[in-house]
Amino acid sequence: MKKNVILAALMSLCLLFTGCNNGGTSSESSAPESSVSDNSEVDTPHPSDGGFKVDGTKLIDAKGNEFIMRGINHAHVWFRDVLDTALDGIAATGSNTVRIVLADGDQWDKTTAEDLEQTIVKCKERKMIAVVEVHDGCGKDERSYLDNAVNYWIEMKDVLAKYTDTAILNITNEWIGEWNAEAWRDGYVEAVPKLRAAGIKNTIMVDAAGWGQFGESIRKYGKEVFDSDPDKNTMFSIHMYGAAGKNPNTIATNLKGATDQGLCVIVGEFGFNHSDGDVDEAYIMQYCNENGLGYLGWSWKGNGGGVEYLDIAKDWSGNELSEDWGEILVNGENGIKATAKVCSIF
Repeated sequence: MKKNVILAALMSLCLLFTGCNNGGTSSESSAPESSVSDNSEVDTPHPSDGGFKVDGTKLIDAKGNEFIMRGINHAHVWFRDVLDTALDGIAATGSNTVRIVLADGDQWDKTTAEDLEQTIVKCKERKMIAVVEVHDGCGKDERSYLDNAVNYWIEMKDVLAKYTDTAILNITNEWIGEWNAEAWRDGYVEAVPKLRAAGIKNTIMVDAAGWGQFGESIRKYGKEVFDSDPDKNTMFSIHMYGAAGKNPNTIATNLKGATDQGLCVIVGEFGFNHSDGDVDEAYIMQYCNENGLGYLGWSWKGNGGGVEYLDIAKDWSGNELSEDWGEILVNGENGIKATAKVCSIF
């Protein structure tokens, strides 16, 4: 199909409550052998103002221990009335993290400060870290979507300030649908310092370009984005579907492209299959487990537009998981139940 037809199809999926996880074909090169990381919890001295801190490739919690995310995405903005039920179900999987879909008002009803705070608190009560993200800029190339997300978080800074130890700020989901690393860099080297100038101290997470799948944007320019943060407290996220997660070589290349530069990275979204191709979900989980990297599956429930197969649970309470995806993510050899550790602050 022509590019404009493909992009139109991708945007229709975004509006139908998928994770907006599509991208172009990958040009990733081969990767060296991976190394195994020790996931043990050891109290170590670490400068802290009471919140999460990025230390090289590691994320350190407020008690000075390494924290490795294992969790699930939840589309809260579209299903506000099931939050408690969904969080109970996600917590029952053993997840230590939940990534929460919110909105700044560009496309969906704006998430209020009260809703934001209640959501973070409800995650905390269930001993899960909240990764909060604005979804309105999903796949959008216009700078205004990034700017509006930044302005939204500045408006919410008083809420965020209360939860530097339990909430991580994922600025906006999959901003820039194009595989354009330079535009991605130019946007974030301005966005990150603006958040810090407003007084926001939470660890910041930045999705890759190309619907989150263009790992090369981080490989080429992630260090510049990190260096633009005066607090040096920014981490990165790659979303892995049919482009970024299609085979072991591509998966390893994408992730090592960040860690080889000393950057902290997670797989912020992934599935077992998608409209842009098959996904090697087993290797994603294996690689992350062997190398001490976080992963967050997309998504608990509510996917539409022909990608209902991405539902992890068959019901909001999680009484039954989907066979092809939920069972693998939660109960697989390198799945959540086998590898997740509760954050040491709890």
